[in-house]
Amino acid sequence: MLIDIKGTTLNCELAGPEGRPWVVFAHALCNNLTLWDDQVALLADRYRILRYDQRGHGRSPAVPGPYSFPMLIADAVALLDHFGIVKAHWCGMSIGGMMGYGLAARHGDRLHSLIACDSRPDAPPDYQAYFQYRIDTEKAKGMEGLVEPTIERWFTPATVAANPPVLDKVRTMIRTTTPVGHAGCCAALKTLAFGPVLPAIAVPTLIIGGEADKGAPPATLAEAAARIPNATHARVPAAGHIANLENPADFNRALAAWLDRFGR
Repeated sequence: MLIDIKGTTLNCELAGPEGRPWVVFAHALCNNLTLWDDQVALLADRYRILRYDQRGHGRSPAVPGPYSFPMLIADAVALLDHFGIVKAHWCGMSIGGMMGYGLAARHGDRLHSLIACDSRPDAPPDYQAYFQYRIDTEKAKGMEGLVEPTIERWFTPATVAANPPVLDKVRTMIRTTTPVGHAGCCAALKTLAFGPVLPAIAVPTLIIGGEADKGAPPATLAEAAARIPNATHARVPAAGHIANLENPADFNRALAAWLDRFGR
């Protein structure tokens, strides 16, 4: 369904029985809400689930950029308000988890817990440069020019060599992301700076990531978890940046255990 909020339109899907605790899923750059298909199947019998496409991703139309984290977080809060969600578990991958840091620090009263997946809190110069490279590559070669370089960055060499069907799913998500949505979110990622607010996060927090993630390596995620009171850091073996697709068994085990602990 398409929802109009504050000057933009976002594509959303609901699943699970009404009256159950809410889980909200937010996807990574150049992904869409289908990123979470396996997790929805895992949880939809006992949670009420909202997932949505970010601006210019999936079926959400693009609005002119650049975007910012305050803008994307405002989208998320507006969706919570639209669906009457007082509190939810927020589970975000990459940019979706980064948004979660901001939500937890500034709107912690709206969250039962935060699950930040493959999400670093800050953008050092080399990380900023990577997103400028993405913007420049799209301008020169279109979204197609980003497909294979992104696959190689996001997944382990073993998975790239094996080329399982899930990689074609990701290739399609990249190709169908609008250039405006891609560049808009890249602009936000260049400004990533949630490190200073991590100590203010008071909700239960799980930071989980692939042990071979190049963009959000385990040491970076462990450092982030150490700055959040009582946060937990978990590694997903045999996985890179999109851990829930590359190793769904271990990712789902950790996610289900967390929600069993903190689900309300």
